[in-house]
Amino acid sequence: MPPLKSSKATKRTTPPRKQARSRTSKGVTTSRVAIIGAGHGGTALMEIFVEDPLVTVVGVAEIRPMTRGVRLAKKLGIPVVRRYQDLLKMKDVDLIIDVTGNPEVEQELLEVQAPHLALVGGASAKFMWQLIEARIHASVEIERTLTRYQSLFRLYVKEEAEGAVDEERTRIACEIHDGLVQTLVGVNLKMERVRELVSEDPDKGLTMMNQTKGELKHAIQEAREVVYNLRPGQYDHLALIPALSNYLTSYKREHRIQTTFEGKGDESQLGSKAKVFVFRMVQEALSNVVKHANATKVAVKVHLKKDLLEVKVSDNGQGFDVQKETHNPEKWDHFGVRSMKERARMLGGDVQWVSKPRTGATVNITVPLAAKEKISYGSKN
Repeated sequence: MPPLKSSKATKRTTPPRKQARSRTSKGVTTSRVAIIGAGHGGTALMEIFVEDPLVTVVGVAEIRPMTRGVRLAKKLGIPVVRRYQDLLKMKDVDLIIDVTGNPEVEQELLEVQAPHLALVGGASAKFMWQLIEARIHASVEIERTLTRYQSLFRLYVKEEAEGAVDEERTRIACEIHDGLVQTLVGVNLKMERVRELVSEDPDKGLTMMNQTKGELKHAIQEAREVVYNLRPGQYDHLALIPALSNYLTSYKREHRIQTTFEGKGDESQLGSKAKVFVFRMVQEALSNVVKHANATKVAVKVHLKKDLLEVKVSDNGQGFDVQKETHNPEKWDHFGVRSMKERARMLGGDVQWVSKPRTGATVNITVPLAAKEKISYGSKN
């Protein structure tokens, strides 16, 4: 049979037909490849072929025993020979790739008469391994970039989550200080006065004691409100709609604001953390009504659709200029915007405010149910 024809750069034969190729455990035919040269080119080929289930490297030829490719081949259990002619004698090989760039090796391969072998060398082999090496380097760089951004993202989420927790603590501290503590201080002063009146004017002392008893009951109710706001009983059963309904009942009783509530939809597709976060956002919106709106009515609507949770908190208060306030970060943050936005973002959702002066205000909360809890962090609110 005449020598295999090839250009100086490349040499190929038709794919082997007589000799059966090796098969994987799943019966898939694999190509058996031998590599001449274990420098950059041979190393790149081995690194990519080891991940390919359709290719098996059956041998490597290299005269330099300390190259990276030789070390890699030994690590992968690939036989290493010094003479590339030994690869030509192997029976279980379908393709030989020469990445040495040596003209003498290339010339000798041109003279090989082996119908079962396909040969690749010269410029084609060089292009092949350089392309593969570039792919490997690109993959490594992408992985490094992703790792770097993942680290930055985790740091950002941690800082934002800690900020949300700090805001929650500040809000609770203000509630206790402005309400419960002040009531208890007043009760303490009146009890001191009652002690003086026991001997001076018993009837007046008894009247003041009864007044103090009423204030103490009010303090107990305030303490219960604080505890309830921290963890409503419905959290144990993860029922958002009943939790909001009960909260509005206590909200109406405490702040003397007329409330209406409408809730509909299936909560089963809403995660437990999402329920807690949405409850907190509604709670913050209702707190803003008390602090800033000067409203007499507030309405909360919760609608669970197939793929979206929509919540609206509307009041008939004095309203405000949303565009103007958004340009005043210090004042805008008094409305708890950052904590509400952060909670919505962690659920893949959003919060928007719609208002004009003297027309009331509406807070629109949307959470895509398909996304659910996209980000989690250690502490629980």
